[in-house]
This record gives sequence, C-alpha cells and structure tokens, in this order.
Amino acid sequence: MLNLALCDDEPEQRAALGELLHTYAALHPELAIKLAVFSSGSQLLAEEDTDFDLYVLDVVMPGLSGIQLGVKLREQNRTAPIIYLSVSPEFALDSYSARAFYYLIKPVQPAQLYQVLDQAAATLEKQKSACITVKTKDGLRLLRLDSILYAELASRTVHYHLSTGEEVVSLTVRGSFRDEIAPLLASPGFILCGSSFAANLYYVTAAEKRFFLMAGGKQVPLARDLAVQARRQWASYWLDGAEEDL
Repeated sequence: MLNLALCDDEPEQRAALGELLHTYAALHPELAIKLAVFSSGSQLLAEEDTDFDLYVLDVVMPGLSGIQLGVKLREQNRTAPIIYLSVSPEFALDSYSARAFYYLIKPVQPAQLYQVLDQAAATLEKQKSACITVKTKDGLRLLRLDSILYAELASRTVHYHLSTGEEVVSLTVRGSFRDEIAPLLASPGFILCGSSFAANLYYVTAAEKRFFLMAGGKQVPLARDLAVQARRQWASYWLDGAEEDL
C-alpha cells in the first residue's frame, strides 16, 4: 500500500488534484494507493497515526506555507518524497530546505504529474529494497539505507545513527572503516567525510567549512583534505536529483 497525502487550501484545486490522484490510483492498482486529503498544514501535521509514503503539497497556503510544512515534516523525521505545486517558480529554490522531490507549476498537466508520480513510486520501491546487514551483539540487523543519517567509527565499532534517533552498534571492526562501510559508499547518496565518518547526503541540511549539519542538529566533521570536495558533492547531489540516488 502507498499512503499518499494531498494538502491544498483551495477547495477547487484540492478537488481537481484529488480527482487526478484518484485517476492515477485507478491506473496503478498494483500500488494500492490510499489518499488522504488535507486543507491546511496544521491539519496534516496533526495526523500522527499515519506514516505517509508520499506528499503532494501546495506551496502558497495561509498559516503554514508548503515549504514551512515540508521543513516541519523533516524535523519530525518524515522522509517521504515531497512533490510541490505552485503557480510560480518563485519558491523552487526554497523547496531544497525541505528536500523536495519535485516542483511542479500549476495548472498541473495530468501527464506531467503522472510521470513524476511514476518516478516517486519507483524511488520508493528502490529505497525499500536497498539495505545493509550489520552484525551486532544481539544478532544481525537489516538497515535500510534511507534510514541511516551517518556512520561513525568509535572504539573499533561502527555506530549507525538512524533517522529515528536509534543508534545501531556493530561488532568490533577488524579491517578499515572504509572497508566496513563499503556497502554504504557504493550508494551515490553516501560520502566519506574522513577516517571515521560517512554521511547520508539526503540528511545534510547545511555544509559548513568544517562539518556537515545533519537533520536533527548533529554535526559530522569534515576532514580538511575532503571538506571542499564534500561540499561540492552535497550541492551536486541536490542539483542532480537526490531522490533517485537513495
């Protein structure tokens, strides 16, 4: 099942978009889409019982704007793709603060919307299948790549910091840190930040001179010889289409 949330404050737009999304769901029964419709950002945020897989958000709304709503969703560790809709490209750059999947201009053409939804569905399927296995003292743990904020070498063990706040600790590492996290570095979304850190670029909210600022406020230090290239890779990651790399 794919839980999809639509949020638009204008009744006519909300109805028209809802109809398009219902049509898309009918065309793709294999996705088993369940649509929830909201008229404001605060109403959507109050829906804590459903873990949505995809958000379609209007940008210009009273109260919380779509951009502000997206940022709050990220602060709550909701990592689902966000598709923004707006009558103007004015806020396209701002959408990066919410790690947007796509930015569409209204009036939305059905074919264009459906193409973006196809891409989002494919990305979600890819994310669900991309995992690594970690040996811990309690046994094997299967971690989805898109759940890992960063990995850190400490006391000869690798600490995997997850978007949920959980920390998964490996058994003692016999080889190098780079070799141990090779499955992470094989994904374009991960980058080696130094001899003891690797970060998931999706969760980087700012690239400072000596560290990455991660979602949730933690800092991942950047080695002096890697800092410039790391910041460039982060910028390229978003410009080139982050969601496809996870």
